[in-house]
Amino acid sequence: MNRVVNFPSGSMEAVLEYRDAAFHVKQPGAFVRCAITDTPILLDDLKYWSIEAQEPYIDAGAVLASLERTRHRYLGG
Repeated sequence: MNRVVNFPSGSMEAVLEYRDAAFHVKQPGAFVRCAITDTPILLDDLKYWSIEAQEPYIDAGAVLASLERTRHRYLGG
């Protein structure tokens, strides 16, 4: 379940490298932003990402939207 989180002002966005079963923190921070919805995701709540695109996603729906976006790009749609 996604929860609404108010980040304290000055909270930093993390920079991550997405790997097969985990991610590597390249720049520490409290959260990342979903590549589809721009919603902040706490690192403890991050469960979905693309290794190929190096993007985080808020939920499975955002993953599907990303796959659809990529499919349209390749099919010229």
